[in-house]
Amino acid sequence: MLSREGAMLAALLCLAASDAGAQAVAPPAMSASAVHAAASVVRADPLLPGLETAKVLRFKDKEKDKPTEQDDVRWWLDLIGNLSAGMRVAIWLVGAGLLIWVLLRLRDWLGRGSGGAALQALPPTHVGTLDIRPESLPADIGAAARSLLSRGEERAALSLLYRGALSRLVHGHGVPIRAASTERECLTLAAPRLTPAPHAYLAQLVGAWQSVAYARRQVPADVIEALCQGFDGHLPASGVPA
Repeated sequence: MLSREGAMLAALLCLAASDAGAQAVAPPAMSASAVHAAASVVRADPLLPGLETAKVLRFKDKEKDKPTEQDDVRWWLDLIGNLSAGMRVAIWLVGAGLLIWVLLRLRDWLGRGSGGAALQALPPTHVGTLDIRPESLPADIGAAARSLLSRGEERAALSLLYRGALSRLVHGHGVPIRAASTERECLTLAAPRLTPAPHAYLAQLVGAWQSVAYARRQVPADVIEALCQGFDGHLPASGVPA
C-alpha cells in the first residue's frame, strides 16, 4: 500500500497531466464578424489613441517627375495659344489707333483736294448760342438796336449789336471765328483784319456786352446809343468801312 504522502504525490501528478492536456487543445477559431465587432469596440474605446497623419520627407524621384514628351507638346501648344490671343489684341489696338489717326487727319487730307478749301472755309451759323446768320439779322442792325434801346431793352440792344458784329466779321471781313470762340478770342482774331478805329469800336462793343451779359452791370444809355449809331460806319456789310 502507498503511504499517504505517496498518494498525494500521485494525485498532483494526475492533475498536472490533465492541465497540460487541456492547454494542448487549440482554441476554437473566431468568425470574421466577431473580429470586426472586436475591432469596432477597440476603436470606440476613448482611452486608446486614434489615427494620426504624419508627413515624411523623402528625396524627389527625378525620373518620376521628369516631364514627358506629351507634357512638352502641351506646353508649346499653350504658348502658341497665348501668343495668338496676344497678337489678336495687339492687332485690334493697332487698327483702332490707325483709325483714330485717319479721322484726326481727315480734314488735312480733304484740304489738299478740290473740295477741301470749301470745307475748311465753311463759316459757323452760331457762336455759342448766338445766331450769326445774315438772314437771321435785320437789314439795318444799328436802327433795330436803337429801337430796342428806346423801349428800355438795353440787353437786347447790345445782344443784337454783338450778334451783328460777329456776322459782319465772319461774312464781311473773313475773320476765322469758330462756334466755340469767346469774346476775347473774337477780338484777337479780328485784329489782323480791322483797322485801328473799327477794332477799337469792336472792343468797346464787346466790353459793353460783357458788362450786361456776365457782370450784370447797367451800361449808360448814351454809350449804347453811340454804339448803335456807329455800327454800320465801323462794321459795314461789305467789309470796307465807309
